[in-house]
Amino acid sequence: MNAGASHTGRFAPSPTGPLHAGSLVAALASWLDARAHHGRWLVRIEDVDTPRCVPGADALILQQLAVCGLVSDGPVLWQSQRDTVYQQALERLISRQLAYPCACSRKDIVQALAAQGAGKPRHGELVYPGTCRPENGGLRGRTARAWRLRMDPAHGPVRWTDRRLGEQAQDVATEVGDIVLKRADGLWAYQLAVVVDDAAQGVTHVVRGEDLADNTPRQILLQAALALPRPAYLHTPLVRDAHGDKLSKQTGAPALDVSDPLAALNAAAACLGLSPATGEVSAALAGWTGAWAQRWGMAAAT
Repeated sequence: MNAGASHTGRFAPSPTGPLHAGSLVAALASWLDARAHHGRWLVRIEDVDTPRCVPGADALILQQLAVCGLVSDGPVLWQSQRDTVYQQALERLISRQLAYPCACSRKDIVQALAAQGAGKPRHGELVYPGTCRPENGGLRGRTARAWRLRMDPAHGPVRWTDRRLGEQAQDVATEVGDIVLKRADGLWAYQLAVVVDDAAQGVTHVVRGEDLADNTPRQILLQAALALPRPAYLHTPLVRDAHGDKLSKQTGAPALDVSDPLAALNAAAACLGLSPATGEVSAALAGWTGAWAQRWGMAAAT
C-alpha cells in the first residue's frame, strides 16, 4: 500500500457525552497513524443510537479535538443523516438472502437457549440460536422486530492480523450467532453502520480501542457480504480506572479537561508508549508522529 491519499484513518466517537481520557487515546492514535503515513484523518459522529446521544455533545467533542490540534481533513459525517444508505445496504443483503427478519426478544432468546441446555457465558455473548431463520420456520406468524445477518457455520473461524495484537481468530457463527443489522426499536445496529461508513469514507486503516477488537470479525464478514474492502486494524491499549475497569462514559468517566491541551495529550501519549513532550501542541504532535512512524510504519500497516 502506498503512502499518501491511499491511507485514510478515522476517529468515530459517539456523542453520548464529552470525550474522556480514553477517547483521546483512540483519537490521538488514529491521528498519528494517518499523519505517520502521510494520509488523511477523518472524524465521524456515530450518533445512530439517538436515544443515548446528548444534545450538543457532538459540537463539544469537535471542539475538544480542535483544542488538541486534531481536526478532520474532510467533512465530518453524522450517522443520523444516513438512514437511506443503511437501508440500501440492508436491501442488498436481503436480495442475496443473507439477511432475514427476526421476531425474538432477548427473553425469547434466553428461553430458547435454556431449552437447548445452553445459556450466556458470564463474559460471553448471548448466541442467537437461529429461531427465526427461514429454514427453521421463520417468523411463524409473529411480527418482525429486527433484521439479522445470516452467519454460515461452514465458514469457520474468521482470521485476521491486528497490527498491535497480532494473529486473531473468532468463529462468529458459533460464538456470536446471527448478528442484528436493524434493531427492534427501528435503529440501525452499530455493525452495519460502521462497515457501510468506513467504506463510504474510504477508510483503509482503523485504529481504535482494544475493547472493540472482538467486533472486527463480525465487521469482516459483513464487509465480505456487502462486497466492501477490508481495512487494516490496530487496537490500542485501554485507559482503566482505579478498579481496573475500562474508562467509559457509562461508568462515569469524567469529561476530558482540555484547559491544558498538552497535559491531556501527554497523558494519552503515555498510554500509547510515547515519551512526554514540552512546548507547543503542534511540535508535540510532530514529534509523536515521527515516533509512531518508526513503530507502526508502512511495513506494519500493509
